[in-house]
Amino acid sequence: MESIFGNNSLQVEERTFFKKVDLHLILIMFALNIIGLINLYSATHGPNSRDIEPLFTSQIVWMTVGWLFFFIVTIFDYMISYRLAWFIYILNFAALVFTSFYGRSVLGGQRWIDLGFFRYQPSETMKVALILLLSRIISRRIVHDKGLGPKQLFLPAIVLLLPFVFIAKQPDLGTAMMIAAIGSTILFFARIRKWILISVVVLGIGGAWVGWHSFMRDFQKNRILTFISPTLDPHGSGYNKIQSEIAVGSGKFFGKGFRKGTQSQLEFLPERHTDFIYSVLSEEHGFLGSVTTMGLFCLLFMVIIRIAGQARDKYGALLTVGVLGYLFWHMFINIGMTIGVLPIVGVPLPLLSYGGSSLLTTMAGLGLVSSVAYRKYLF
Repeated sequence: MESIFGNNSLQVEERTFFKKVDLHLILIMFALNIIGLINLYSATHGPNSRDIEPLFTSQIVWMTVGWLFFFIVTIFDYMISYRLAWFIYILNFAALVFTSFYGRSVLGGQRWIDLGFFRYQPSETMKVALILLLSRIISRRIVHDKGLGPKQLFLPAIVLLLPFVFIAKQPDLGTAMMIAAIGSTILFFARIRKWILISVVVLGIGGAWVGWHSFMRDFQKNRILTFISPTLDPHGSGYNKIQSEIAVGSGKFFGKGFRKGTQSQLEFLPERHTDFIYSVLSEEHGFLGSVTTMGLFCLLFMVIIRIAGQARDKYGALLTVGVLGYLFWHMFINIGMTIGVLPIVGVPLPLLSYGGSSLLTTMAGLGLVSSVAYRKYLF
């Protein structure tokens, strides 16, 4: 027995950082980063884009910081986040409350805290804070022979509902729905009793009706109505959808070429460096470039699922599933809205869209996944 443990000890010592870290995860992330930078350069360097050209340089800085975050989080044991989950959540929630009263308003939404050198968006980091806390709470409540019942779900529901309400009031319905989707992904993976799932669906349908008539603002209703029929307001609320579909369709199979997309270069396409970055990709690199990018995302999801299956504890598995939900729903909703199958909401495409808060949050989340993979070896 001593020789066996001795051999294991030697094997541990022989494992270097690059042998323990998941290189498949890193390579796919890096490939998506490169595609994002190429795409962003084109989106910010059109004939009349001087006002947003500096954003490309800023993105390189944030990407560098993001990779630093990724490796730092990878090296530190993810169980540290288990102990800090409540603190991180409360700190982020306090930032959300602060934003509601003193936040900076941009394009009709009060979502940012101006730090001078950086505009911090608490709703972005709340996504990771929510993943941490829900994973901690649920990992202590999972019972394999039964699904989670009302008693086990009460605290997770409160933890999920609080940020949802504050983010929806900013107003930022897109991010609020992302919070709900991420939380639901973790709860679904942990198993919920069937009658509760059916009740949630029924309440959700009823809540949608009440929300439409009592809480949704006119511009939010217009987004849904113009999604159904964009020609109702082609120069107003339907404009973004129409221009995005033109950009995606005009790329055909091979695309128009780098910096040759008329919709993006001539600025017909709005928010082309953030919400509609996939439209730029589709126009300039066509169906081939779009499918390649989606293929990389699918590979990323497969790697994360594998890591979740190899996690050494429930918390690590739930943490990884939460990050998977974060990435999947962002990709699904962003691409869906740019190709015209979902309403237009302000949801960035992970690793490709411009944005410091979004990029750092994504890299930190993937760092947690990497940390789980790094510690799958018990010896």
